[in-house]
Amino acid sequence: MPNGLEITKAALDDFKKIQEYMLLARKENAVETYAKLKDEYLTIKTLLNVSGVNLTDIDKIKE
Repeated sequence: MPNGLEITKAALDDFKKIQEYMLLARKENAVETYAKLKDEYLTIKTLLNVSGVNLTDIDKIKE
């Protein structure tokens, strides 16, 4: 069973990927794709905030 640090690392990796996809979707004007990714982004961002991770420097989207 993964420990808290492993879960946080996985969430950070997912957060990074989701942001990259969101930026690409925005660039391509893929509105529906961006909206779906934003749902995932907000979920992972909330999880990381609850875990005490400071997202100030790594949050590229800032929404």
